[in-house]
Amino acid sequence: MPKYVYGFTEGNKDLKELLGGKGANLAEMTNLGLPVPPGFTITTEACRRFLAGGGVPDGLWDEVDKHLHAMEDGMGKRLGAPGDPLLVSVRSGAKFSMPGMMETVLNIGLNDESVRGLAAQAGDERFAWDSYRRLIQMFGRTVLGIEGDRFEDAIERAKRHGGVTSDLELTAEDLRRLVRTFKDIVKDETGREFPEGPRVQMRMAVEAVFDSWNAPRAIVYRRQERIPADLGTAVNIVAMVFGNLGMDSGTGVAFTRDPGTGNQGVYGDYLQNAQGEDVVAGIRNTIPLQELEKIDASSYRELLGIMRTLENHYRDLCDIEFTIERGKLWMLQTRVGKRTAEAAFRIATQLVDQGLIDMDEALERVSGDQLAQLMFPRFAGHARLIPIAKGMNASPGAAVGRAVFSSERAEELTARGEEVILVRRETTPDDLAGMIAARGVLTSRGGKTSHAAVVARGMGKTCVCGAEQIEVDPAGRRFTAPGGVVVEEGELISIDGSTGEVYRGEVPVMASPVVQYFEGAGDTSDDLIQAVHRVMVHADERRRLAVRANADTPEDAARARGFGAEGIGLCRTEHMFLGERRRLVEDLILAVSGEERQAALDALEPLQRSDFAGIFAAMDGLPVTVRLIDPPLHEFLPDLTALSVKVALAGEQATARDRRLLAAVKRLHEENPMLGLRGVRLGLVIPGLFAMQVRAIAEAVAERRAAGGDPRAEIMIPLVGAVQELEHVRDEARGILAENGVEAAIGTMIEVPRAALTAGQIAEAAHFFSFGTNDLTQMTWGFSRDDVEAAFFSRYLELGVFGVSPFESIDRGGVGRLMSIAVEEGRAARPDLKIGICGEHGGDPESVRFCHDIGLDYVSCSPFRVPVARLEAGRAALPREESDSR
Repeated sequence: MPKYVYGFTEGNKDLKELLGGKGANLAEMTNLGLPVPPGFTITTEACRRFLAGGGVPDGLWDEVDKHLHAMEDGMGKRLGAPGDPLLVSVRSGAKFSMPGMMETVLNIGLNDESVRGLAAQAGDERFAWDSYRRLIQMFGRTVLGIEGDRFEDAIERAKRHGGVTSDLELTAEDLRRLVRTFKDIVKDETGREFPEGPRVQMRMAVEAVFDSWNAPRAIVYRRQERIPADLGTAVNIVAMVFGNLGMDSGTGVAFTRDPGTGNQGVYGDYLQNAQGEDVVAGIRNTIPLQELEKIDASSYRELLGIMRTLENHYRDLCDIEFTIERGKLWMLQTRVGKRTAEAAFRIATQLVDQGLIDMDEALERVSGDQLAQLMFPRFAGHARLIPIAKGMNASPGAAVGRAVFSSERAEELTARGEEVILVRRETTPDDLAGMIAARGVLTSRGGKTSHAAVVARGMGKTCVCGAEQIEVDPAGRRFTAPGGVVVEEGELISIDGSTGEVYRGEVPVMASPVVQYFEGAGDTSDDLIQAVHRVMVHADERRRLAVRANADTPEDAARARGFGAEGIGLCRTEHMFLGERRRLVEDLILAVSGEERQAALDALEPLQRSDFAGIFAAMDGLPVTVRLIDPPLHEFLPDLTALSVKVALAGEQATARDRRLLAAVKRLHEENPMLGLRGVRLGLVIPGLFAMQVRAIAEAVAERRAAGGDPRAEIMIPLVGAVQELEHVRDEARGILAENGVEAAIGTMIEVPRAALTAGQIAEAAHFFSFGTNDLTQMTWGFSRDDVEAAFFSRYLELGVFGVSPFESIDRGGVGRLMSIAVEEGRAARPDLKIGICGEHGGDPESVRFCHDIGLDYVSCSPFRVPVARLEAGRAALPREESDSR
């Protein structure tokens, strides 16, 4: 039979797939000799079998009992024994950290008898009844599915009845009554009594943790973080240690470096007389970890030593959870800590300077998504403004949006195109969807290690936590700041995640220093800029893929070059025909004679030549791939309905042009323009159109050369599905280029599935391929992005049909397979065939890695994404080792 349970002495940090991150790291700390409470881990394999078969696998409870007996023997206590009970926690722990997504139950083993034994052994009746009410509350919410508000409301009533404001002020008698109330809630909600049997409690909690893997909020989080859905979660059963035994006890979270900035030092939160989840739940405001030195100097010094040990051992920022039980320090968890993008770059280069990692590993420790976050704008000029409140700078950045007070409202307004700030007293896992939708998060409670802070940092969202000065009224949909300032739902607010400041109204933004660095104007003395520079230099040294830009104007081309683009991979000429030039295209379409058609082309050609000359100048010495016109024809024509109405209303006064235009629109009207007269088809049907463009390219090249430049034009024929289409256009283009004494590579965009499947034939007539993955994805899947993303994509994501939108990241099994076939067969026919990608996927980190893997020569993306693609191309070239950065 498979082994489903591992003691902490049997595992290590490399067994995350089997033991989950928490279990693997508890085992690692145990092996390092750190003070870890005894315990064992139920594997992810047991969870997968449970979810597949609808019940626990055979033999699991026997293994659990065996390890539980060993724990009991080692501690001289029995689970839930009346006189001196052993209590345990049941905690989830997936391979990747999923903060707040999976549930925890503490104090398993307490019942009406053992609570008295716990009180006697601890010498503290209040502590025992407080622990018991916590068990019922957690068990009721997690295992029995009771709304948490029912328990919270009961606590609030108990405090009002006792005339107190804090949970800590409730007496033992208050808590005893609260236990009875909680039991009544359980009976009322479930129709059953709260289970008294310790093993029944444990088994029900284990099964609930397994079930929580597929809870809606866990599914949403996995989708957001691209965590595979079939991993399952491990379950850790650990002997309880208590931080709520009095003011000489407590619980805390520590980071070996600041997860917000990356600065070295002591960072974290501590809460006296508190248990388990109190710190991360944010229900009570914490004190800075440094204050622990004044409270318990011995435990503080021991903790600092353990932090150094763990950081050196894991060679990274570590996130640590600990409990102090009457002066005894216990380590409850460690993991490689989540961090902001800013911190990621700083920490990576700091660790290189400390000799703990090399530059390859530093490059692997950061990502293109994090670099993109650093390129977003920041607040400008708010030094002159007075903040209405200030909290903790939990996750950096600038966020402006309308204040909303519920996750549902955040989703609703975001779907309408509004930008919002989610304002809560504290967030819970149930707020995840709203946090994803919001530009930023503001809470009045919690610290840098609260749920809001940890999740926001992981998402790259701006977050201000613990803004105690504001009073949040979720029911009234408002918050009140000092001085009686009231902010109603829908009002604009601005939050600064770097300073913790909150402003009423919209604060103007400025360009990111990182963008200024890429544009050659940044402050090179800034340590963040230095870290980014070092990583980018190494990425450029490492990468094999070239990175080009999609740019249609000289201005975009110049900016892309500043960002490090090595050419233009897509210049979309159809964008050059809009605005005032649209009338000239209409003249071309309305032409009934060769003379009229040529007149229209003659009017367009000098404009095109000027366009290309500017772009060639901006990209002098670098390749520029010009795609010949590829619009659905309807984009150049008036709307059929609007034009029909206009002509009808004008009656006999309608102009001859409008009548001719209406006739042409009716003649050329298409039910599905995306699959109609466009691309190479347009060039073959409208004589002279492609020839005019090629002539303009050739003349611009000649003009630039005469001026002493080095233009490098490449001509791309769009939407080719058969080699014969390409050959017709290629032959005509060759003749025009020869007339002007110009040479240019001629290739095609692979965006039709048939082109990918006949790439060997097409390569014989092409110098290069460029994958147009936007259209290739649409045609492979058989749907239009504009029509279906809002219609059913969200449902497909929920059902797991998509792990991520195929328009966001390349669908490797379908679109990617076509690309692989085209690369293989194209290079078999023409070994020197140059191949790139110019769809929007060219700036997606996962897609860049895929392009590297199948042997493309370059990726092309929007100018702003060029640095991201450069970084990811460097990471793609590294030896593959799974990163723990999630």
